[in-house]
Amino acid sequence: MARLALPVKGWVQRFGFLLLVGVSIGLMILGRAESRIVEQLRIAVTDAMAPVLDVVSRPTAAVAALAEEIDALVNLRSENARLRQDNERLRQWHAAARALERQNAVYATLLNVVGDPRPAFITARVIADAGGAFVRTLLLNAGARDGVRNGQAVIDGDGLVGRVVETGRRSARILLITDLNSRIPVVVESTRVPAILAGDNSDRPRLTFLPVGVAVEPGERIVTSGQGGRLPPGLPVGEVFSLSDGVAGVRPFVDWHTLEYLRVLDYALPGALPSTRPAGRAGPLR
Repeated sequence: MARLALPVKGWVQRFGFLLLVGVSIGLMILGRAESRIVEQLRIAVTDAMAPVLDVVSRPTAAVAALAEEIDALVNLRSENARLRQDNERLRQWHAAARALERQNAVYATLLNVVGDPRPAFITARVIADAGGAFVRTLLLNAGARDGVRNGQAVIDGDGLVGRVVETGRRSARILLITDLNSRIPVVVESTRVPAILAGDNSDRPRLTFLPVGVAVEPGERIVTSGQGGRLPPGLPVGEVFSLSDGVAGVRPFVDWHTLEYLRVLDYALPGALPSTRPAGRAGPLR
């Protein structure tokens, strides 16, 4: 038996490559002639090898997971050091903020400062992107029965969206700050330079009526000024992102593609905006 096996083994070693080439050519010819047979054969081989591949892949996956754990442990020390530094900086900022808060409270008491009224609000859902005379508007599912009135500010979690321009019983139209008809009194937060935020039907409104000789820098925050009593002061609007021929473009904080629920503010400044409730009271507008 051993004598018979030796010639066969030698023959296989000598002509094994040619045998494999022949089998490959035969499978190619068979695949051309009977593709369904080859497909079924491939599926059968795959099914037969699946358990083996599953068993083989488990040690590989375990080794990869172990490598990730080791890498995480190696980086853990540097990550902890960075987090400690960040925590220390946050503690310093927190202490500085608390000191400034107490200082401002003392100054406000000494100067007998009259605080701004606390705006009441309701939250409503955007139900349509309306058109008509106003190009950039939204419709909300809240109206006069909910305490919504023309002129009220509308915000989301990031900043000012617009103001109410038309009010029905169950709906309200919101004029966005990017609309061509929108004019919002604002200030540069750091320098308190006043200006008017003018929409132009693009996603980037511009600052107009800046004082002569006053320049703004890219990155400066723009907030509402509260001039005229129509909108609350200090609402975040956006930041300056470009300067061209003396005109400053503003990038709003609001993401116009994700507006779903908006907050309608009742600033309730007596004599300037008809209020749905006494000034300074918080809660629903009703």
